[in-house]
Amino acid sequence: MLSNKTKYGIKALTFLARQEHGTPVQIATISKSENISLKFLESILLTLRKNGMLGSKKGKGGGYYLLKDPKDIKMTTVMRALEGPIAMVPCVSLNYYEKCKDCPDEKVCSVHSLMIMVRDSTLEIFGNTSLADLAY
Repeated sequence: MLSNKTKYGIKALTFLARQEHGTPVQIATISKSENISLKFLESILLTLRKNGMLGSKKGKGGGYYLLKDPKDIKMTTVMRALEGPIAMVPCVSLNYYEKCKDCPDEKVCSVHSLMIMVRDSTLEIFGNTSLADLAY
């Protein structure tokens, strides 16, 4: 299930993508427009800034803005920054792989096989969807 953090992060990024490129938007404006708690949104935007998607400007006329063109921000990047692994189980994760403690052999595990298909389908959708696709 998608966390509220990721859901609101996507909504905030989409809002910013619809603005004139490079124009800072105050957090309160995004919060009100997208109906997101200001405190929670601050945390989300900080995470996105630390992951290189957003820039910020302090003072009068300040706020957050996209650092890249929306077409260059893939949903895989957003999902990993906010949600962590895309895979539903760690044994099929490409970036956060861990062997399942209860599984003696991944090659014959039915859950492993199913989750590889789910992961691959999910990655195809996220990898082929940019912020621009959602914003326009």
